[in-house]
Amino acid sequence: MPACCSWEDVFQYETNKVTQIQSVNYGTIKWLLHTIVFSYACFALWSDRLYQKKEPVISSVHTKVKGTAEVKEEIMENGVQKTVWNIFDTADYTFPLQGSSFFLMTNFLKTEGQVQGLCPEYPTRRTLCSSDRNCKKGWMDPQSKGVQTGKCVQYKGNQKTCEVSAWCPVEAVEEVPRPALLNSAENFTVLIKNNIHFSGHNYTTRNIYPDLNITCTFDKTQNPQCPIFRLGDIFRETGDNFSDVAIQGGIMGIEIYWDCNLDSWFHRCQPKYSFRRLDDKTTNAALYPGYNFRYAKYYKELNFETRTLIKVFGIRFDILVFGIPRSVALNSNRVNLLCFQGGKFDIIQLIVYIGSTLSYFGLATVFIDFLINTYSSQCCRRYIYPNCECCQRNEYYYRKKYETIVEPKSTLKYVSFVDEPYIRMVDQQLPGKSLQHTKGKEVPRPPKDFTDLSKLYLPLHEPPPTPGQLQEMQLLSNEQATCRSSDSGSSDSPSWCQCGKCLPSQLPVPTSRCLEELCCRKKPGACITTSDLFQKLVLSRQNLQFLLLYQEPLLVLDPESTNSQLRHCAYRCYTTWRFSSPDVADFAILPSCCRWRIRREFPKSKGQYSGFKSPYFQQI
Repeated sequence: MPACCSWEDVFQYETNKVTQIQSVNYGTIKWLLHTIVFSYACFALWSDRLYQKKEPVISSVHTKVKGTAEVKEEIMENGVQKTVWNIFDTADYTFPLQGSSFFLMTNFLKTEGQVQGLCPEYPTRRTLCSSDRNCKKGWMDPQSKGVQTGKCVQYKGNQKTCEVSAWCPVEAVEEVPRPALLNSAENFTVLIKNNIHFSGHNYTTRNIYPDLNITCTFDKTQNPQCPIFRLGDIFRETGDNFSDVAIQGGIMGIEIYWDCNLDSWFHRCQPKYSFRRLDDKTTNAALYPGYNFRYAKYYKELNFETRTLIKVFGIRFDILVFGIPRSVALNSNRVNLLCFQGGKFDIIQLIVYIGSTLSYFGLATVFIDFLINTYSSQCCRRYIYPNCECCQRNEYYYRKKYETIVEPKSTLKYVSFVDEPYIRMVDQQLPGKSLQHTKGKEVPRPPKDFTDLSKLYLPLHEPPPTPGQLQEMQLLSNEQATCRSSDSGSSDSPSWCQCGKCLPSQLPVPTSRCLEELCCRKKPGACITTSDLFQKLVLSRQNLQFLLLYQEPLLVLDPESTNSQLRHCAYRCYTTWRFSSPDVADFAILPSCCRWRIRREFPKSKGQYSGFKSPYFQQI
């Protein structure tokens, strides 16, 4: 994009020039890729509803657990063990939690009648002792039940443990009851109330519909919209057994996904329920499996504060919604700000999606360009192209599509020998070495347009040559070259000369002299200056004057500067003729025989010839 330096620059439009290739193979690849991209774009547009504007919602979740269990407990009364049956209702086995979760107690251990005082610690490897020296006053361990007094007292029988100041008697380490005391809780039900509101679309709904049958129970196939769930069925959906989990507890996730389409022609907004076990059910027992915590019930007995310590095992149910929840607890209800979305048709979203999808159609262009560009790899040209007939056409496509531009450098030079079909590119310094013997990189000769008179430099009254005449005007064949070279050879020619017409350089700088040590041929033969085409294109004074006036119609050809102008025009005519491309001609080196032939035809009145000058750098 050009810099906006004026109003004319502002009101400019740029576009790319495209090369159109008529090819069945590449055309098939293009339409195949376009079909794949178009099919995927349409599928994604419809399945993901990418034409809709997505709106986040505000959601609230509230739960109610229903059920009654009869629990059998073994208690000691006056030294006699008795069996007691207790009834547990919702207030006994549920606990309020923060966020969108609820807890259900399924098993427990009780330590009754605890009061604050001094008593022996429960025997463990760290609390067993034989004398007071094994106990340290004031010491306490994170695993202990209190603070040691420094005394070693009898616990039970011959066992002695350190005395502690704690709630006595201390909690004993007991085996969890099996089966779970509230094993019948798998028949409990939980009602989940979920209200959602789309403020941007002014739409509110909930998962409890007016025609809901309050006696229903969720079933994935028969009743998937019922918000009342049987706890045993939840575990069955995840492949677990409620009775096994109830012994030591666990964590279960209830996922609610709202699939809302708020378009008037296809309105649908219903929740989908799924379940997931969130704790690690394969954890080893030594790594504290399950889910448990302790709480106490306090009361007064004989004017002493007493408590019953209960270690609770149970299942925590987390209600999850896809997105990023930000929870706020309000009393016993859970209110969540959830980032699940509802969509409604929006023309802007559709336009943005179409615009982003159009870029994928460029994959066909990138892929086909890659296939064409494989011609630039020497490895592909050497090993793949000879065995692939379809790939051989890439050479033609490559030359039509790509134009190679070499970085202009002070060491860059181009050389053309009349007996070679290509051009040599030399990109190096020539310290004491003639250009004739320098091996350069072979570059394909750019094609010539024989219909353009301005490139052939012929006067308008001379018709352009036909292809047949051009073949007649070609340089001499090898047999003719051998014959004519014997007649035109000169004994004064330098050793690097192959045509017998070259002369030594007269430049004072050695590096510049190396540039002029160049012949028109790589092998011995006739000089290009002896051809008729050289006479007409390069040395014809009438043609050169016509070209000068063609470029500058009002040019005054004064006698003093005429030879200089004609000589430089002849240099340019030769380089354009032999190198075709103007970019290459700027760095072309004229052979010594051609240079001196032009200088003899258009000599300099006084002074020394300057030699080759790079168009972008100082004189070499």
